[in-house]
Amino acid sequence: MNTLREDAQLLHEQVAPHLSDDQADDYDVDALETLFDSYVNTYRVPRNAAFDSVRNHVLKEAGVDTEAFWASLRGGDQGTTEEPLPLAECTTDGAWVTVRAKIVELWDPREDSIHQVGLVGDESGRMKFVAWTKSNPPVLEEDTTYTFKDVVVDEYDGNYSLKINSRSEIIEHARDSPEAIGTVGTMTTAYEGVFVAIQSQSGLIKRCTDPECTRVIQQGECSEHGPNEGEFDLRIKGVLDDGESVQECLFTAGMTEVVTGIDLETAMEMASDSLDLTVVERRLTEMLIGRRFTVEGPLLGRYLLVDEATDSSNRAFAQGYHDAVDGLLSEYGYDGPGLTAENIEDLPQTYDAPVAAGGN
Repeated sequence: MNTLREDAQLLHEQVAPHLSDDQADDYDVDALETLFDSYVNTYRVPRNAAFDSVRNHVLKEAGVDTEAFWASLRGGDQGTTEEPLPLAECTTDGAWVTVRAKIVELWDPREDSIHQVGLVGDESGRMKFVAWTKSNPPVLEEDTTYTFKDVVVDEYDGNYSLKINSRSEIIEHARDSPEAIGTVGTMTTAYEGVFVAIQSQSGLIKRCTDPECTRVIQQGECSEHGPNEGEFDLRIKGVLDDGESVQECLFTAGMTEVVTGIDLETAMEMASDSLDLTVVERRLTEMLIGRRFTVEGPLLGRYLLVDEATDSSNRAFAQGYHDAVDGLLSEYGYDGPGLTAENIEDLPQTYDAPVAAGGN
């Protein structure tokens, strides 16, 4: 998270070109930092909402031409109502974009602050969207196409979503109109390989309870919102290897159940019985290491988000994989047992460092 000083510097970069010369000192970095401090520490505005609140205050107080201001933030290549930006190209965090997409699926909001949440899609792919209640947006309907003007791209941990805000304009299109989206793309990729490792923060985890946050709770705290009891979730952050490259894969709770038979309720019972959350990660490791899978799903940053998984063969290695590993063990002077499907459990199976795909 940025410091208050960094937020003040960013806001100054945004508003300075729109201020008159006699306003420059009133809204320099020091003045903006003081304003941020008062909002956060005096008025107790939530840290994640302070930037928008301070920015709106400055724009109104300084009499900034807001249409020109927001246009300058959007830039010239973020889509128009005539030529909307494809969802697959919405990969710049904080960018204001105009897209045309169909409501693919609506989910039940977890909090009153969320008006609607779900998936939108166009020919290039799909993306999560969130519409906040305070923005007073219209009610969106599934299987209906809309042009979303001035929505914001949000990125967290390699995942992109669209946020509908108070400045967003939403135009509905008839289902038989030329603008209506027909087939929605998936942007999926497929990978086949052997499960060689499970990364830390897999198994039974806790996520922040704030409706705007999905961060994992560590040592009882969310990095964004501080102390937090958290809500249980289940996932696997795994690494598959085809003998030439590796692919990091993210299995949600549903997909974890598909490949292991363990659902969230079962995982919580396992942890409760042993008084140890890590028992779930160890069990998943025992079940998966050495098994070959074919997985499909969209690439989100370095992770493949698995939405389909097939157990290609029971604990069988890719052609040439055994020889490749033997060569590496020999190169580094490893004289332990040979790496086979029967004794791979004797070797380390978890790690913390990210994996870079070799050979790609």
